[in-house]
Amino acid sequence: MVSVENFYNTLRNAGVDMFTGVPDSLLKDLCAYITDNSDASHNIIAANEGAAVGIATGHYLSTGSVPVVYMQNSGIGNAVNPLMSLADEKVYAIPVLLIIGWRGEPGIHDEPQHVKQGEVTLPLLDAMQIPYTVLPDDDAAAIVTAGKMVNGCRRLSKPHAIVIRKNTFGKYRLKKEAVNDYPLSREEALARLVHSLDSDSVIVSTTGKLSRELFELREALGQDHSHDFLTVGSMGHSSSIALGIALEKPDRRIFCFDGDGAFLMHMGAISNIGALSPKNLVHVVFNNGAHESVGGQPTLGFNIDICAVARACGYREAFSISTEEEFHTLPNCIKENEGPVMIELRVRIDSRDNLGRPTTTPVENKEAFMKNLGI
Repeated sequence: MVSVENFYNTLRNAGVDMFTGVPDSLLKDLCAYITDNSDASHNIIAANEGAAVGIATGHYLSTGSVPVVYMQNSGIGNAVNPLMSLADEKVYAIPVLLIIGWRGEPGIHDEPQHVKQGEVTLPLLDAMQIPYTVLPDDDAAAIVTAGKMVNGCRRLSKPHAIVIRKNTFGKYRLKKEAVNDYPLSREEALARLVHSLDSDSVIVSTTGKLSRELFELREALGQDHSHDFLTVGSMGHSSSIALGIALEKPDRRIFCFDGDGAFLMHMGAISNIGALSPKNLVHVVFNNGAHESVGGQPTLGFNIDICAVARACGYREAFSISTEEEFHTLPNCIKENEGPVMIELRVRIDSRDNLGRPTTTPVENKEAFMKNLGI
């Protein structure tokens, strides 16, 4: 395995002093080490991967040093536009070192949403004409590779990529963990919310542990899953999916169960919700201030006023709930207000070690969900 300390120090010794991106489970040990050893202005957890390329470009323009952008391979899609129309050598020729976690690598078991992305990760980099290497899992070889890639970025003045396989990096525990003392965990808040909903309510849940917890809650209650669309991939797009459904099914109450990281990733989507103003849409953001599913790195979820943003975008009502007493008002917040309604649930960082994954396939989930909607 590769020591995250040695890898980080190699990058720093090669002149890299800026790290930005979106955390990934395959990079969580490296991201944790970067978080503990770089100040907040030189390790910026961006809203999305495209924004990270923009931040990295600004850093290069003002310092001349090569920056790092880290991401899961699913985030390449968010980064394609700025990589091709900004950083490419035929445009502004910006040297950016991409560190990409290779979820869904062919031959390695992974979740369904990662399979296609894993298959096309290297061909996609080829299509974008971005030089890349798969990082060796030997410490000495990895250090040599990292140094060469930084130098290649600088010499050719264009993006380069280091692709990271599963279990490449050695373990490192984050010391600067995001913490909060809110009384309910996300799973506890989820259970209370689901119990308060009408039986014909429709739920679109975001990627990550929230959808896994929703699936297991239905199993524990002996309920079917046809009311829930589990957005196992496409981080940040659950609210847009919910909007599309709400506009076509005005007689059903549509709920988007979102996460703070996902909400921030494509926050502009709520401007469409506010403008179209579907009365049947309730947008619930479970805010724990962290990218918990991929290592616990902090988000800016507690740094912004989610309710004020929602109101400014045209939501009719917005509520922030964090205490036990406020949670008792949750059913009334839902039943007494026309949508679009924003409900921010502030919850603590906590999830079960034995949390499972859906036992149905995404296609099975889709077909049951559409049948429930009468399609």
